[in-house]
Amino acid sequence: MTSLKTIVVDDESLARELLISIIDNIPEIDVIAECRNGREAVATVLDLEPDLMFLDIKMPGLNGFEVIKKIQPELLPMVIFCTAYERYALSAFEVHAVDYIVKPLDESRLQLAVKRAVARFNEESGSDENKSSLLGAIDTIASNVAEQPPLRHEEETAGPGVDQERKITIKDRDSIKLVKVDDIAWVDAAGDYMCVHAGGETHIMRCTMKQLLDQLHDSVFKRVHRSTIVNLNCIKEVIPHTKGEYFLELENGERIKVSRNHRDTIKSFLKSMDSDPRQPQA
Repeated sequence: MTSLKTIVVDDESLARELLISIIDNIPEIDVIAECRNGREAVATVLDLEPDLMFLDIKMPGLNGFEVIKKIQPELLPMVIFCTAYERYALSAFEVHAVDYIVKPLDESRLQLAVKRAVARFNEESGSDENKSSLLGAIDTIASNVAEQPPLRHEEETAGPGVDQERKITIKDRDSIKLVKVDDIAWVDAAGDYMCVHAGGETHIMRCTMKQLLDQLHDSVFKRVHRSTIVNLNCIKEVIPHTKGEYFLELENGERIKVSRNHRDTIKSFLKSMDSDPRQPQA
């Protein structure tokens, strides 16, 4: 029998307790953690890598949408929303999340949602595709803009130091934000969507990883997971993890997981820091 490692995320303790009391009786569910807010949810996903997450949308601090945007695509679990959110959001998520359940919770409705999660789990749907669909829904809710403006290109004659002064353009509802390249702490990609984490904000950008990488200096921005790029200059601490993986503690307080396949990138970075601490680039 399939057993899904599951976390429950809701800022209301009674809501968490009620949900857990119901799903504890469902044999396909193994509740491994409960989270009181979005930041705890992101940290827990990073540490425990659950298969499924029951997620409230309206929470203080990081809401459910922001939680999705801050999780690396490869680590994003399947999502079942448990929310009292407005219908326009629910309809957008209907075909993207595993399921959504409107509070107050109903046991039979939860059982149906779990069956859908088990079915998707057995189909081995990739996390990148899962996150891409969710980001598409979030993007639809946040804005009706169909196309992202083209990335800003500097002149081909620009010298190597100019990269630190470059900005990229990101469409945000009715405005266009200019984000400094050196303010970008990390980026994660899901299909044709990019989550650009810069200056304490997360921007959804509609472009490919290749298009964005063309605008980033490859001595500073390195892949640390299949779809995750980090700015080496923003690394505050490197924390060894199990099985040859690492956690990167960034200057903004966020934590990124480095996969075994990309650990040599961090080893080279650490070696360069030992040889010349004035040069943080790998």
